[in-house]
Amino acid sequence: MIKNYKTYDLIIMAIFRWDGPYSSTSISLAKTFSKTNRVFYINHPYTYRDYYGQLKAPEHKEIRASLNNGKPIYEKDESLSDNFTSVTPPLTMPINFLPKGAIYNAFAKFNNKKIIDTIRQTIADYNIQQYIFVNCFDPFFVPTLPESLQPKLNIYQCVDDISQSEYLADHGEYLENEAIQKTDLTLTTSTELFRLKSAYSNNIQILHNAADISNFKKALTENYPRPKELADIKTPIIGYIGNLDEIRVNYQLLKKTALTHPDKTLVFIGPINNTQYKTIGLDQLPNVRFLGKKDPAELPPYLKYFDCAIIPFAYNQLTKSIYPLKINEYLAAGKAVVSTTFSEDIRSFSASIFLTETAEEFVAAIGKAIQSNSSENIKQRVAVAETNTWEARVERFWNIVDETLSVT
Repeated sequence: MIKNYKTYDLIIMAIFRWDGPYSSTSISLAKTFSKTNRVFYINHPYTYRDYYGQLKAPEHKEIRASLNNGKPIYEKDESLSDNFTSVTPPLTMPINFLPKGAIYNAFAKFNNKKIIDTIRQTIADYNIQQYIFVNCFDPFFVPTLPESLQPKLNIYQCVDDISQSEYLADHGEYLENEAIQKTDLTLTTSTELFRLKSAYSNNIQILHNAADISNFKKALTENYPRPKELADIKTPIIGYIGNLDEIRVNYQLLKKTALTHPDKTLVFIGPINNTQYKTIGLDQLPNVRFLGKKDPAELPPYLKYFDCAIIPFAYNQLTKSIYPLKINEYLAAGKAVVSTTFSEDIRSFSASIFLTETAEEFVAAIGKAIQSNSSENIKQRVAVAETNTWEARVERFWNIVDETLSVT
């Protein structure tokens, strides 16, 4: 690891807002960086459309009042070191609906100036001297900082195949490729993303996702009572934790699993962002439950009572580029995992999980997984997860930075 890494501050521009509903690579890394370094987390800005669209939403009352004064908002998180500062920029123009061209570029320039001014103000207010700028998957706003702001390095982090997002793809794909061409270093979270973006970068490295091992190990070490939502379940539990979106999850596979295992209960924890599960009647099956979103700190008591965990991802271009956050979370909790073989990176866990190619193999592996929870297997799963901590990823980050700085 670079010897003087503690002397660097980090300014992280991220598409995932600090107070958003999902866990993410940028948030997890920011938390870990803040244990040793000052971190200034620039939230994806709200637009004027967001502002006026949420006038009656009580949960946004304070942020609306602050955003209205046109200055950045600095916030602390009591659960973290004082090193961490969340920065919310002033309102920007909503322009994603515009076609590529001069009008879009003009408004983008206007928006970028607001973000650059926010970063310049943050640098002044906190006397930031030596820092590294990381743009995590937000090429729409300041993908790189100008030399006048003197970042030690401009880094772009690619965490998903942006071309596969219906909302982001129109401008996201070409803006991301342009950003990668301009940055000093590109990081990708998967092997497939490395392949996709290598054509645009002279310096590209893989920095896989990881897990907050200490949190998820509590499923093994703590004597949690059974959560109320699980209290009446007398069958083995097949559990899934994560976003139930439209592209990643194979809902037909989930229905087949529920129908094949009527003596078990499927429990889903996470936000729901689609209607497919209703269209196919998954929600009408008696052995299926949706518990909604939980904060990461709330998850261990639920994981404790899972008999196996699943990653029922579909086979498509998006999932091909995924290294899922949840794999190491499941393993840290000692859970047997059944997964589809949706990406090259999931194959690296073949010695520790039940990898399946077909729907028939997937449903057949459920029973095997539930029978595999010996103390020896649980210990081996945790050992694998412990090699994939965010602390390990941060150490690799600094080694990559050291290599890059030594040749620039």
